[in-house]
Amino acid sequence: MRSTLCLRLARQSANSRHYAATRCVVSSMRVGGLPSFKTGPGNALLTSGRRSLSSGTELRESRFAPQHKVREPLSPFKQHRREMFQEDQESQDPLYPNLFPRLENCQSRETISEFLEQFKTASRSDQEVTLYGRVRAKRVIGKGLVFLDIVNEFQKVQVMINKNACTLDGPQRLRKFALFRKMLQIGDHISVVGRAVRTKAGEPTLEASQMPQLIAPTMEEVPEVLIDSKTRIAKRHLDMLVNKEVVDRLRLRSEIVAYMRDYFHSKRFLEFQTPILAEDAGGAIARAFVTRSTELREKALSLRVAPELWLKRLVVGGVDKVFEIGPAFRNEGIDATHNPEFTMCEFYSAYTTLDELIKESEDLLHGLAKRAQEAISTQLTTLPPIDLNAFVGPFKQVEFIPGLEEAMGFRLPKLSREEDALPELLALLKLKGIDVPGEVPDSLHKLLDRLASMYLEPLSLTEPLFITHHPACMSPLAKGFLCPDTYQLVSARAELFVGGRELANMYEEENNPEEQKRKMKAHRMLVNKPDGEIGFDAPEKPVARVETVVDEDTLPPPIDAIAQKEDVENQIQAQGPGDEPSSSAENPQQNDDQDDEWEALWPLDASYVNALDHGLPPTGGWGCGIERLVMLFSGATRISDCLSFGTLRHVVNMSSEERQKGATAERGGDETDDTLKET
Repeated sequence: MRSTLCLRLARQSANSRHYAATRCVVSSMRVGGLPSFKTGPGNALLTSGRRSLSSGTELRESRFAPQHKVREPLSPFKQHRREMFQEDQESQDPLYPNLFPRLENCQSRETISEFLEQFKTASRSDQEVTLYGRVRAKRVIGKGLVFLDIVNEFQKVQVMINKNACTLDGPQRLRKFALFRKMLQIGDHISVVGRAVRTKAGEPTLEASQMPQLIAPTMEEVPEVLIDSKTRIAKRHLDMLVNKEVVDRLRLRSEIVAYMRDYFHSKRFLEFQTPILAEDAGGAIARAFVTRSTELREKALSLRVAPELWLKRLVVGGVDKVFEIGPAFRNEGIDATHNPEFTMCEFYSAYTTLDELIKESEDLLHGLAKRAQEAISTQLTTLPPIDLNAFVGPFKQVEFIPGLEEAMGFRLPKLSREEDALPELLALLKLKGIDVPGEVPDSLHKLLDRLASMYLEPLSLTEPLFITHHPACMSPLAKGFLCPDTYQLVSARAELFVGGRELANMYEEENNPEEQKRKMKAHRMLVNKPDGEIGFDAPEKPVARVETVVDEDTLPPPIDAIAQKEDVENQIQAQGPGDEPSSSAENPQQNDDQDDEWEALWPLDASYVNALDHGLPPTGGWGCGIERLVMLFSGATRISDCLSFGTLRHVVNMSSEERQKGATAERGGDETDDTLKET
């Protein structure tokens, strides 16, 4: 027992010596200097302990080590401002003792909009008011008069500071006014107390009764002009300050979203927020962003590519009119009209037909045009005016298949058999001397989409255009029917194009569970290729390319419309009501295996189909990209102009530039990151 007590006392003594030595090190670090260790028992213990202690202890000690890092050199403007503020604050009576003060409660505070509204007719007011704003212009008149333009909530007002009107002691007035005139810079945030007057030119002005207070200085210069594209992208906030049209576009975006919400609420729609993260993206065919959750480690999660399936499940649940405005994500290319992250507006209305969706689109677009033009004419004056006559309905309509056949000069083959229709259509294009730009599509729906972009979409350059009744193979979530004119299987779908760009997509929703399941399974054969394109994963028969030499004798015989109609009708009757023709009879056991695989790969799709078993009423669905609307009404040619911080490439490059600055400062050089060379 005695030996145990001695051992315990020895341990306590060693711990106390180690604690004292550690406190010495910590104290020396706190005062900013490096410790100078002298030979002694405590230091010997610390030195030997550093070699013998675990890595965890070493990490705890290393927290107090000084971080030697070369700072980025200050700009001349920032250096000059620091020196001026330091000189002022070291004086006995500083003009600005606190550069970033907290705001005090002020009963007389008004916004610039309120100030201008109250002062519309009066020529002068004796009531003191307080205005806050950012200095956007500074004009010095002699030694005793300064005019400022300050901005708040996008409204501008003139401020007049006369040294004789400011309530300061006589000896201090001249010194402080001269210091104020010298120190205040464009970009500073100030508060001004004064009275409303009008200048000789009749301009409403706030005459300061006190020296303006600096409440947040700018430490970097705000240029008068900013045109360098790289700087505008990297410093979007500066671009907004200098170039008013940048902010005007974003303000127009806000106006558009607000109008759409008001419009749908007036039509008794309810707004819902649906999941953004799920087990799979579901719905539209697009490459999804995949991520992981710390709580659900065993499952890969996807950011949604569209809210469609969730919203239609709400309709199944009894919400007959529902809409959502929210983000969607597609892990695909970036160009002038596409960004991986964008904002979608979708609505779904029970018991609504395609014709009603088209009429709703015309009304909504006309109302948006009026709202946008009103904002442009009064506030967003840097944006081009809108021709309201161009958005008066009804808009022109062109049916997909008849429109293509008329433009190309021949009838399309039967499109319900995709494996046969694709080579037949390619051969017909070759025979007619029609070149498909770019690489020849490897699926029928992509080829048809390419042809529509060549022949139908340009019709919208002069007026808004609805392209209707797309082939059924292009619309897996839409209801299909047999067109009485072309005897082709088409969908109850329409796309709205304005100025050559797709603006909205709408269709009557497929509500037959078995038919929806069949369409989804067939469409899910499309998988993501490494380059971001969508293509067939399943083995295919060799497809004739446009470059192939075609012999007229080998072409398919002319299409007999009557025979085609009878063929399709016979297939529909053979398969039963509600089914579309299939290429071959299916093995029931094979179907069960495919169902299991499909449900495992696409649980959200399978869950949605199961929800349809509870009854989705005949429903009309509509979707539109908000950025496309902003581009249309603001005259922007790039989607990046309609996003607050540009495309994903711009956002990533912003952080890359900051990292590069830090690395360059540490190296003491001025190298440029290659990733920033891409604009």
